[in-house]
Amino acid sequence: MEGIININKPSGITSFDVIRALRKILKEKRIGHTGTLDPLAEGVLVICLGRATKLVQDIEGYSKIYTAGFQLGYRTDTYDIEGKIIEESEKKNATRDELDGVLKKFTGNIKQIPPMYSALKIDGQKLYNLARKGIEIERKARDIYIDFIEVLEFDGIRGRIRCNVSKGTYIRSLIDDIGKELGSLAIMSSLIREKVGNSSISEAFTLEEIERLYSKGNVSFLQSVENFFDYPKLEIEEERNLTLFLNGNTIRYKSSDGRYRAYYKNKFLGLANVNNNLLKGYKYF
Repeated sequence: MEGIININKPSGITSFDVIRALRKILKEKRIGHTGTLDPLAEGVLVICLGRATKLVQDIEGYSKIYTAGFQLGYRTDTYDIEGKIIEESEKKNATRDELDGVLKKFTGNIKQIPPMYSALKIDGQKLYNLARKGIEIERKARDIYIDFIEVLEFDGIRGRIRCNVSKGTYIRSLIDDIGKELGSLAIMSSLIREKVGNSSISEAFTLEEIERLYSKGNVSFLQSVENFFDYPKLEIEEERNLTLFLNGNTIRYKSSDGRYRAYYKNKFLGLANVNNNLLKGYKYF
């Protein structure tokens, strides 16, 4: 089995729990996800199967849209509602004007320090493994980009925001930083990933739906690599150029710079880059 599935992960299970369930349902060992969702979080988890697992890093790089709940007044070791309270603030509320003013500071290109409770590796060790042992190490601030943050609701203490962020953005850290900038503290109380690239929660399948469909021989939940990516189509001409392309060589091709879906006689070959009228494949199918 080969392709890509847009899963609607429920709250309460890990991303690897989803993979484990799919291996059991689909009898496919080669499965990988394209960006961890914490157990607390729910929503879009894009899964790659078979040879499509080669594309995990490509999809990981897509921007993501989240809706997150938050609460002011205290901080936990995990930056979310499931953690242990480690600090409380005298200031436990804020005005809407204060919140709007602070959010403006967190759009565009900014720096963010990842949380200790994360799957990020430093010197080969996952941070959450160290955190569980009570060890905290210095983490370097990383460059991220936030396209927008909008307030969906706010009562002075609790609220919800919606944001479009780049790869590597931790919403828990974002809310922690917002709380400090407000002169208070804050924790994330809920998280829904609405979108990864063009994969939307409205089109996602639950594990139960996939199991039901697959038991009937229906694989409509599975997208082909060819259809998942919306890059322009590019047709390779001449058998000589086909051989060069499939062998990983660069061939001359007059077209705008960018990524393409490559074809030969209408047969999908894989994904390719064009740069300065030179074409080279980077993922072959």
